[in-house]
Amino acid sequence: MAKGKDFTLRIITPERVFYEGTVDMVEFNTTEGEIGVLPGHIPMTVIIMPGLLTIHEPAEEKWAALHSGFAEILPEGVTVLAEVVEWPEEINRTRAEAAMERAKERLSRKEKGTDMARAETALRRAMARIEALK
Repeated sequence: MAKGKDFTLRIITPERVFYEGTVDMVEFNTTEGEIGVLPGHIPMTVIIMPGLLTIHEPAEEKWAALHSGFAEILPEGVTVLAEVVEWPEEINRTRAEAAMERAKERLSRKEKGTDMARAETALRRAMARIEALK
């Protein structure tokens, strides 16, 4: 398939269609690292990790905090099924900073019985929220 200049991006959560539109590129974190998808990308399915979602529209860029989910990538478009994704105006900075501090505290203690994976995920989510606010 010839590579076009843009493709369709759909981001769906259990509560709403978060985003649907034509984009030049989309970037987000996966379990394998950060990925940037352009039109004509090879087909694949990836697991999303918490991080910054960058949507490159023809006229502007948009950012959001993407927490977890799956993405289906096809040459003509990307569909993201997300548990949670938030626009910057939906994020409470004070709560995000407090969550980041709590997660850092849990990770630094390394007490027996502390769920380290859960604390790391909480830290990544808080960091994604704060980064989306910049």
